Amino acid sequence: MVKDFKEAAQAGADLDDSSDYDDEEESPRRGRGVGWRSLSYTARVTISFSLIAAMTALVAIGVVSIVWEQHFHEYTQDNMKAVAETTAEQIASRYEDVGSFTEFVLQPASNAVAVYRGVGMQVAGSKDDDVLFDSTTQAQGELGIIPPSIAPVQGRDNMAYAPIVVNNQAVGSVRVWVYGSDQLLRAADQEFRDRSYQAMILAAIAAIALASICGFFFARTLVRPIRSLTETAVAIKEGDLTARTNMQGDDEISQLGQTFDAMAASVERDRKLERRLTTDVAHELRTPLMAIQATVEAMVDGVLPVDEERLITVDSEVMRLSRLVDSLLKLSRLENRANPNKQELIDVGEVVSGIIATHEAYVSESGLTLHYKTDQNVYIMGDPDLIRQATANLISNAVRYTDEGGHIYVRVKRGESMASIAVQDTGIGLTPDEARMVFQRFWRADSGRDRESGGLGVGLTVVKEIVERHNGWVQVEGRKGEGACFTIHIPLYVEREQRRKTGRQTGRMSKISR
Repeated sequence: MVKDFKEAAQAGADLDDSSDYDDEEESPRRGRGVGWRSLSYTARVTISFSLIAAMTALVAIGVVSIVWEQHFHEYTQDNMKAVAETTAEQIASRYEDVGSFTEFVLQPASNAVAVYRGVGMQVAGSKDDDVLFDSTTQAQGELGIIPPSIAPVQGRDNMAYAPIVVNNQAVGSVRVWVYGSDQLLRAADQEFRDRSYQAMILAAIAAIALASICGFFFARTLVRPIRSLTETAVAIKEGDLTARTNMQGDDEISQLGQTFDAMAASVERDRKLERRLTTDVAHELRTPLMAIQATVEAMVDGVLPVDEERLITVDSEVMRLSRLVDSLLKLSRLENRANPNKQELIDVGEVVSGIIATHEAYVSESGLTLHYKTDQNVYIMGDPDLIRQATANLISNAVRYTDEGGHIYVRVKRGESMASIAVQDTGIGLTPDEARMVFQRFWRADSGRDRESGGLGVGLTVVKEIVERHNGWVQVEGRKGEGACFTIHIPLYVEREQRRKTGRQTGRMSKISR
């Protein structure tokens, strides 16, 4: 059995070695490595568990065997030594009463041989060659023949020795041995030892079987969620974007499944937005193109005169197309970081005041009232052109979704660490779900989809990209039918901190120059 364990362990080592060798060069052994890799994960885990159990059992049996043999040998020697000493003490006690070696005095030796089967015994006098009792000659003498003794030659390991001491003087000795054994092992001791080894081997087999079963079920438990992930991925690849793993739990694989589901949901959402983009772009491009085409064809056919009014119509539609393409181009550049940010000190109140001045007429023409307030000394570091664009987009969005007679409030505020630009309207408002989706590209509130002034839905996405490039964020608040408020938050420029940084840089430069 131990040999089988060694062969199994060697087979496992060969598999590992062949895999390493195959990675380095082509060889005839490549088939063995491929065979191992072609096994299922469940089979490999089961085999690995079995090999680990086999190696553990092999090491355990080896260690136990070494310790067992050493201590068992000492144990049997101590047993025979105890038999010899006990017999010597009994003979000495009788010898003290009688004064010589008689059959009565030597009787304990005969009794010991009768009790301990398979054990031989000699009793010698003061001289070692003066044998007074020999169990081998006594047993053979009962047949009427007294041949020479067959006791083994006295040695250190094959015989136990005890002196017969009377009045502190050795008058003889008792020698004990075991027939057919150089280690004083009786038949019962050998049987016990053999059965112990058999028990260890059976325990090793049971451990390997149990480890294989545990490895099989462990691998099945581990593979099941992985298989679910694979099946879901295949379903998504084949076009079923609604496929999910639906894993629950806090372990690593469950978290992977939940992340996968979130990714799948994001892909599905992006695909829907992509389809919606196609529809929106087609709609937005078709309207001005059809207007341009119809007007131009009518002028070419002579149905309509080529006058200033017709040319203005064509020009307005061309400008609408230009704005649409320009918005898409700006969004693309922002997302791709094509143009680096300028780093200038910006007075936010001053920049927003300029935007208010240029948009006042536009807001008034829409039948709305514009209100503006600003705190003093609100400074940030960034690109003033991008800040103007973000603010203008928020104001345009507010105008687009606010009915005539409404109000738009613009407020620049200085907080403890953040500068804020808030644009609030009294328009159609937003639901909580719409507030979460409002920054997704090409998304528009359904209420504004059919409005002539409705945009493509990229303005707020541009705002979000601009603010994130300035290490800030955009806050959305609102209620359906009561209006919405978009607030840009950007870190303030703190002059003292900037001076401190500049001082540290100057100090470092002076140290380097020294």
